[in-house]
Amino acid sequence: MLAKPNFVKSDSVVVIGLGRFGASVARSLVASGHEVLAMDADEDIVQELASELPHVVRADSTDLQALQQLSVTDFSHAVVSIGANLEASVLTVLNLAQMGMKDIWAKANSPQHGRIAERVGAHHVIYPEADMGERVAHLVTGKMMDFIEFDDGFAIAKTRAPMETHNRTLAVSNVRKKHGITVVGIKRSHQDFIHAKPDTEVKPGDHLILAGPTPLIKQFAALY
Repeated sequence: MLAKPNFVKSDSVVVIGLGRFGASVARSLVASGHEVLAMDADEDIVQELASELPHVVRADSTDLQALQQLSVTDFSHAVVSIGANLEASVLTVLNLAQMGMKDIWAKANSPQHGRIAERVGAHHVIYPEADMGERVAHLVTGKMMDFIEFDDGFAIAKTRAPMETHNRTLAVSNVRKKHGITVVGIKRSHQDFIHAKPDTEVKPGDHLILAGPTPLIKQFAALY
């Protein structure tokens, strides 16, 4: 029988599949102070990560009984990061859904994979390669210095302040009314982050932190 770790499961996460993506997610969660149960069907991978992750076990997530023995539904969130094996990924999501898991995130390698994951119970689908590809494309062109897009078409980005905002307060340049986006803050070289207010003045060389619909963010960034 699988040994069940004893957790205080406040906002805890079970990460299933410890390839490059899954292991990175698990490490980041642990570093942020979350309780994490990491699992993989490959004993070699489990042994390799044993020194980095406090709770890592070998388990076959396509086996409903194995998941029940580990009480995975006691966790607040599940991340299914099995990308290479479509059948194992879908069966794992299905098992979690049947067990009543409240928040299931599934990594998908293709739109078809993602659609199947959603149909069997995934609440969120992640496309790491596609998402990173789009993010890098924005960075390479120089229009944005950082870019994060959410699944509802909303984005947060850092971009250089365009000339129309130079030496003007945000109230005067009126970015929100003209462009439909919000300036959340300003980062100026060698200075602390400035929370945006109507009387905040933008200087040449400033970096603006923006929030708003993705297409409008892109249009604004192209003004630089």
